[in-house]
Amino acid sequence: MRNVTVAAADLGASSGRVMVGRVDPGRVRLDEVHRFDNTPVQVGATLHWDVLALYRGVLDGLRAAGRDAHLDSIGIDTWAVDYGLLDARGALLGNPIHHRDGRTEGVMDRVLSRVPAADIYALTGLQFLPINTVYQLVAAADDPQMAVAQDLLLLPDLLAYWLTGERGAEVTNASTTQLLDVRVRAWATDLMERLGIPAALFPPLREPGEQIGHLQPAGQKATGLGGDVPVTAVGSHDTASAVVGVPAANPRFAYISSGTWSLVGVELHAPVLSEASRRANFTNELGVDGTVRYLRNVMGLWLLQESLRVWEQAGDRPDLDALLRDAARAEPFRSIVDPDDPVFLPPGDMPARIAATCEQSGQPVPATPPQTVRCVLDSLALAYRRTVRDAQRLADHDVEVVHVVGGGARNALLCQLTANACGLPVIAGPVEATALGNVLVQARALGALSGGLDALRRVARGAEHLRRYEPSGDAAAWDAAAARLNIATRM
Repeated sequence: MRNVTVAAADLGASSGRVMVGRVDPGRVRLDEVHRFDNTPVQVGATLHWDVLALYRGVLDGLRAAGRDAHLDSIGIDTWAVDYGLLDARGALLGNPIHHRDGRTEGVMDRVLSRVPAADIYALTGLQFLPINTVYQLVAAADDPQMAVAQDLLLLPDLLAYWLTGERGAEVTNASTTQLLDVRVRAWATDLMERLGIPAALFPPLREPGEQIGHLQPAGQKATGLGGDVPVTAVGSHDTASAVVGVPAANPRFAYISSGTWSLVGVELHAPVLSEASRRANFTNELGVDGTVRYLRNVMGLWLLQESLRVWEQAGDRPDLDALLRDAARAEPFRSIVDPDDPVFLPPGDMPARIAATCEQSGQPVPATPPQTVRCVLDSLALAYRRTVRDAQRLADHDVEVVHVVGGGARNALLCQLTANACGLPVIAGPVEATALGNVLVQARALGALSGGLDALRRVARGAEHLRRYEPSGDAAAWDAAAARLNIATRM
């Protein structure tokens, strides 16, 4: 085994970053060398990703990464479901459309009227969300771009293609499209045919750890790197990489990858395709080393992020640390909402939506920003509790500890509330679990590390200081609040 230095390009829904990972046998160090905004752009009625700005951010980050060290590899991960279309020359046909765009409204119902939900779930194991790639493609069926498109590349695969010229689809992200047969890790071409989606658009699948290709001359010039630097497939869905970076000491854990979205679940070795699992809207996304990420999406810190944005635009310029301190002192369970209510999905005036939802359900309306924040965090903790308990029951999988990774690991109040709600210890960190998992898979592919996920997680446990939260407070009060949330969900 040898020492290696790799770059992890990790793009989230609100920002991107390039991290340098220096890996010795049994040890890893991460350094952020470049961070850039990810700001969607509204053009007319359509919300787009500014993918060229994102690619420029990646190139600038790789240039910064290569200034002080020779890079042995590059890995890319992003969010899921969104894609770009290429023409016969390999040119991008237009800026990818954001999954929060309104074009998929009502499309899922149309699809399910043609193909029963039970059939789709038995094949793909994926939860039914209007943002899924399948519904985006059905919504785009009559777009002129579709008539000339030759290839569909998910966002991390598109960025890798621009770097290397090689087209493919990394399997962890491909599994989020609801167009992949989760049982055999292959494209579900029969389902595509039933929905009128051209199967020829979808490139060959690749597994994490495979070498994609080397930097093309344009990429070499833009980054200052040599042509000998390979691009390695990692868990290109950011949650797949984040789960690799979970510092679990045994398999009896649940994870919350906490960011704009929260992905809450357990790691399994086979999908759960039962009718009960479908009705609970759990998803079976593929993971690294043949694993399955059995999880459910929770709306996540999006509610808090949008609230902060609205307050800042109104001139309040809130200090998040002060807001969290005040929220910790606010009355618990005064108002709770279902974070997964579709009303909270689009961008907009989140405090007003929360207030309206509370009013409609007969609860006190949050009157101050701290009360709104407490409502959001209590509601998220209750949604996490519900999802962790559902995952244990449906997968027959015991959970002894909850690992919170990602940006939410910094939110001490949310972590403590989650421990209280779940009645389980919460271990918070690493914050950069996604970049860490990205780096660990690259390092193993290069021979700097060996072994399975247990070995990689042993390295992850030493990469960052972890904080432990023990459950406290009144368990009966959480039970009562959970009952209130269940009633509100059914209204």
